[in-house]
Amino acid sequence: MSIWSRFTRAVKSLFGGAVSAMEDPRTILEQNIRELNDQVPEMNENIATVKANKIMLEKEVKKTEDRVEQLSSRIRTALKSDREDIAKKYAKRLDDQKESLERTKEQLKGAERAYEKALKVKKAFMREKEKKIQEAKDALRQHERAQWQAEIADTMEQFEVSGLDQTHDEMVRRLDEESAKNEARMEMALDSVDTEALQIEEDAEELRAQQVVDEFKADMGMAEADEPLGQESVEEETIDVPEDEEIEEPSKTIGKQRNKSE
Repeated sequence: MSIWSRFTRAVKSLFGGAVSAMEDPRTILEQNIRELNDQVPEMNENIATVKANKIMLEKEVKKTEDRVEQLSSRIRTALKSDREDIAKKYAKRLDDQKESLERTKEQLKGAERAYEKALKVKKAFMREKEKKIQEAKDALRQHERAQWQAEIADTMEQFEVSGLDQTHDEMVRRLDEESAKNEARMEMALDSVDTEALQIEEDAEELRAQQVVDEFKADMGMAEADEPLGQESVEEETIDVPEDEEIEEPSKTIGKQRNKSE
């Protein structure tokens, strides 16, 4: 490879890389869509020109056919009038018009084929145009979605880097630990309460109330009928009271002392 070839190749690669770096796919696709849409009026104008040529040839054919018919009529009239010389002149002109008519008809056929082909080309172009535009729009939407996803990803990465996730998890863990500690304290507090002693206290209060009622009945002379049953119930209820409870709470044995004194 010569030095000049290497130099030109290096220059092409340099400028090619610069052009590739400057190219924005989104901008180029939008420009392609505009160019495709701009080609439609130009194509319609070309098709209109082809159709106008076809219409002109159709009119020319009709006009030439009228001339041929007119010359033929004049020839017949001249022959009927025994004017063969005039008929020959008309015959020569008729021959020229027939040749012109044949040429015009051939041109008309070509114009009709050109017009039909132009319509087919337009149809194919419009189909391809719509396809290209749809592909470009899909690519642009995909590009916009990709940019949106990139922005969301950057935002989520910023959240992760800033430590919000770690702080959130730490606070949730601390609240869970505090709730667990409080539940454990509640269970320990409930276990430390002597529920049996509370029940004994309630029974003792019931006995004291019954003794007070019995005293009022005795004072009112109503204790004769209820005394055996009341005495039996008192004895049965006093049996369940533990001795420790009587020692710890002297006030609970006041009723018993009164019974003994009575």
